Amino acid sequence: MNSPAEKASEETLKKIYLALDNGNSFRVEAGAGAGKTYSLIKALHYLIEHKSAELQKGFQRIACITYTNVATEEIRNRIDNHPSVFVDTIHGFCWSILQGFQAQMRAQIELIGDEKLIEKIEDAGGLRKQKIVYDLGYRSATEKEIFIHHDNVIQLFTALLSKEKFRSILKNQYPIIFIDEYQDTNEELGKAIISNLIESKSDMQIGLFGDHWQKIYENGIGGMVSVDIEEIGKKANFRSEKNLVKFLNRMRPGLPQMEKDPSSAGEVKIFHSNNWIGVRRDGKGGGHWTGDLPEAEAGNYFRAVKNKLIQEGWEFSFEKTKILMLTNSVLAREQGYSGITKVFRFSDDYLKMQNKYIDYFVNILEPVSESFSKKKYGEMLKAIGIRTPRLKNHSDKKVWNDSLSKLIKNRNSGTIGDVIDCLAETQKPRLSSKIEESEEKYSKLKDLTEFEDEADKKLVSKIKKLKSVKYSEVIELAKYIDDKTPFSTNHGVKGAEFENVLVICGRGWNKYNWNQFLTWANDGVPDDKKESFERNRNLFYVSCSRPKKRLAVLFTQELSSSAMATLNKWFLPENIFPIII
Repeated sequence: MNSPAEKASEETLKKIYLALDNGNSFRVEAGAGAGKTYSLIKALHYLIEHKSAELQKGFQRIACITYTNVATEEIRNRIDNHPSVFVDTIHGFCWSILQGFQAQMRAQIELIGDEKLIEKIEDAGGLRKQKIVYDLGYRSATEKEIFIHHDNVIQLFTALLSKEKFRSILKNQYPIIFIDEYQDTNEELGKAIISNLIESKSDMQIGLFGDHWQKIYENGIGGMVSVDIEEIGKKANFRSEKNLVKFLNRMRPGLPQMEKDPSSAGEVKIFHSNNWIGVRRDGKGGGHWTGDLPEAEAGNYFRAVKNKLIQEGWEFSFEKTKILMLTNSVLAREQGYSGITKVFRFSDDYLKMQNKYIDYFVNILEPVSESFSKKKYGEMLKAIGIRTPRLKNHSDKKVWNDSLSKLIKNRNSGTIGDVIDCLAETQKPRLSSKIEESEEKYSKLKDLTEFEDEADKKLVSKIKKLKSVKYSEVIELAKYIDDKTPFSTNHGVKGAEFENVLVICGRGWNKYNWNQFLTWANDGVPDDKKESFERNRNLFYVSCSRPKKRLAVLFTQELSSSAMATLNKWFLPENIFPIII
């Protein structure tokens, strides 16, 4: 006998198949644990079975756009790389069309507002008839070629969607387009898709799969809503046990879910620090800490809750339990990157990689170093962003090998400054353009004793501090961000699931305030705070919907009576406990 979740999933598939048969554009709203990818794969198989012959006659294909290489490979594998379906990331898909529109791209290149790219073009003698190339993802220009950035690909595709000829060729190649994780679509691109491909009656069919409550990237569109988009809610949860699903339904009554196993139990618990009688943090000295426990006390509360859960049967092994952190100073020392935290005023700079150096180290240099150490050279080139291998002969390979061996030596035993000096010398991999600009400015200012501009003085001080930190701290920070420890920032877990999850909600993030969010959920959201509310709501929802069996949430931030009322409504009073130390 089918479970409630399976019945709900079957109803969703019937609606998707009907929309596909009728040629309607649609949006599958699949909440946490609903099995979104399963529905997308089934929809692709349905189209392959019923329309692939017709498409192949017209030399047409179905496009399936994703936002990660991992998702791309998963979907390709699950449809056996069927020739009627083109699966690629958003950048890969957009460029596959754009590269045939050289003149049109040149006409738009100065209109997309990328001042750095325009400057590079002017330095090369101006815009003529250069070939537009998307290869390394770096902005550069010569007399013959203009190399565009990843962002430019999206900007150009968005701009050309307003052109009838471009839309016509797009439709002739891909009459049906699926977008996975639609909520992460760039906002301007999302609006252009709605107005130019859906509402314009273009006869193209667009299928959107995702969940606007799981939008956690700032430039994502979130909801893609139109009278011409049929909404299909997938009211199933295959991940979580019954009591967890009930909590999620109380939090999100607009998309109620059915659990997989009606006889399952599941556990939710809330712990708060409202009974603490000491002086809380006030935000002085930097950071967004107002209302939170002092750092040492926050650590004590974390350990107290962890010990209590262990006594109740929780197993805090990497395989069983994930600790999701939305307050991070508590763990910096334990994780081994406390020196980095002292360089930056705000934790977003290093934990969300908003600082250009940290972003480059974590997203480029660490994957490159790991791949090189494991002799996975294809992955190394992919991490650098090289779309076509450029190691043409033995000499090239030796230069790369020598350069990266030197990098690994500095990485393992040197400072951040040593690593930057190594990269500046070898150019393998090349430093990001943002870091190159910063380093050029730093080299001009670093020996000054007096500064005309206070901002320059602060820049020099920050870079000097950062360069003095051992690079091994970057390695530990990257492990934390990349989910290779028992701890994780909540941003890294969308789509993941764990048996047990402990979420720590505190301050220290400039765009997240849990007391404020919970208060607004009870009292109403101010008109000018909707974006802030949704940002907090989405991250809280994503975090709390990860566990299969047990969820515990600790608030180190003081909560108002209205915030407590929200918790009582969502989690029920019998599941809420004060922690007294």
